[in-house]
Amino acid sequence: MKAPLQNQREQWDAIVIGSGLGGLCTAAYLSAAGKRTLVLEAHYVAGGNSQVFRRKHRGQEYEFDVGIHYIGECGRDGLITAALNGLGLAERIVFRPLDSDGYSTLHFPDLSFRVPFGWDRYRARLHESFPRDHDALESVLDIMQDVAATGHRLRREELDMTDLATDAPSFLHWGLRPVTELFAEKGLSSQAAAVLLGEQGCYAVRPSNTPVVMAAGLSDHFLRGAYYPSGGGQVIAGRLIEAIRAYGGEVRTQTPVRRIRIEQGRVQGVVAGKKNRAAQEIDAPIVVSNADLKRTFQELVGEEHWAPETIERVRSLEMAVPLFCVYLGLDVDLKARGMPNSNHFIWGDYDIEGVYDELDAGQLASKAMCYVTAASLKDPESHHLAPEGFTNLQIMTLVPREYDVWSVERGPAEGGRYHRDPEYRKRKAELVEQLIDASQQIIPDLREHIVWKEAATPVSQERFTRSTGGTSYGIEMSCSQAGPMRVGPSTEIDGLFLCGASTPSGPGIAGVVRSGVATAGAVLGTDLIRPILAGKVFGDRDQLPELRDDWDAWRESH
Repeated sequence: MKAPLQNQREQWDAIVIGSGLGGLCTAAYLSAAGKRTLVLEAHYVAGGNSQVFRRKHRGQEYEFDVGIHYIGECGRDGLITAALNGLGLAERIVFRPLDSDGYSTLHFPDLSFRVPFGWDRYRARLHESFPRDHDALESVLDIMQDVAATGHRLRREELDMTDLATDAPSFLHWGLRPVTELFAEKGLSSQAAAVLLGEQGCYAVRPSNTPVVMAAGLSDHFLRGAYYPSGGGQVIAGRLIEAIRAYGGEVRTQTPVRRIRIEQGRVQGVVAGKKNRAAQEIDAPIVVSNADLKRTFQELVGEEHWAPETIERVRSLEMAVPLFCVYLGLDVDLKARGMPNSNHFIWGDYDIEGVYDELDAGQLASKAMCYVTAASLKDPESHHLAPEGFTNLQIMTLVPREYDVWSVERGPAEGGRYHRDPEYRKRKAELVEQLIDASQQIIPDLREHIVWKEAATPVSQERFTRSTGGTSYGIEMSCSQAGPMRVGPSTEIDGLFLCGASTPSGPGIAGVVRSGVATAGAVLGTDLIRPILAGKVFGDRDQLPELRDDWDAWRESH
């Protein structure tokens, strides 16, 4: 909802800056608890990285996901399921499982590996592929499974950090150590190690800086079940917005926040409005920032309001590697061809560490990871994704953090212009063609069936989400920046809270949803995680609007 800024002063119980799923989840729980909550979003559609965009070409319509491609924690006992149920939304979102015998297929120069649901099946398939690594795999998988189980219990607050020494010695010993140290100590081959890290583009950290808890946690996350929301990624944001409005809150798009107002170390509200319009002061004793963490500290609040050591810490935080994405419309039905509902990760080499060496040197990887996914296979009944008989396909890869890779001197958040620059367009087009070439390993006749093609760089990501460096994952989930080393949800400023990918819950859809619940609990002064996992419903379903067949998540999110 776009609301014109009024001259009169507004008063709310809480303001949430940014409408990513973390911010929307926080706002929904605060609204359900009776707090009048206002969400302010700079973009014209809410949802952050969970949003979609639509295109029309020759009378044919497509809907492309920005950030939701496959997610875990959506089964009967999943955290996302519990979080939605706690708001009365569980029946309003259906999650469709990917292929249980291979939700992801990993492609290496001389090996393809289908990742199935379940640790036991996964372990057995690894032994089939790497018989010479039997003992090393057993040792590594035992530790990874144990660390993952402990991490799972910690996220669900079934275990306290103070109990780790007695209840989880493997987690305490290995959790924050580099996963490459575990592989080396157990004598795992480089080929088997690469397969174990084959989906690591989902968090984008070099292997030697990836904590065991992150690598093991990602595997566990999807081995418990990988899903896609029926109706596309916007559905989750749309339903959360529906709940916020039903419970007395409001979501305003095209309303950027210029500044968080701080007086004597206490939040007073925000100053909002586009630069070319009059600003409006909106009062609230609580402000939750779902905005980029660095911009929150340095721009929205201002360094003068923080302790010097806090600013030094924030400046030192490293952002995750950003992504480049190609969006394609194909005039062929891949489902009719019998293509399985599986993601594809194509690696040009077993040396994943080498990919990051090139990226950190500011170079596009010579043997880059290529992620290929077809939304039309994950949700074939959707009439938004692509026309009947067509396919909605996306290709993604990791790219360097530097602007000059794209011939851009400064990012759009600082006023940089780039979209029509010939060199920017040239470099973007070259990478698009390279990724299409690589993806023909999966779909040999891909190029001849392309009827729609566009791409997004990290510069595009920064333009729409104002994320530092255009990353989708916030602060890098590295050994020195994982778990308790991250920031939030509370801050040293009274009344200011944080949520989103850079907080302790980490990146990914489940991570930011959990952060939203945790931050709402911090604001309310009570734990919400355990009650929702026990099935408690905080929202009143009777206040929600009736379900309609013509409900459109994308329109709900404006």
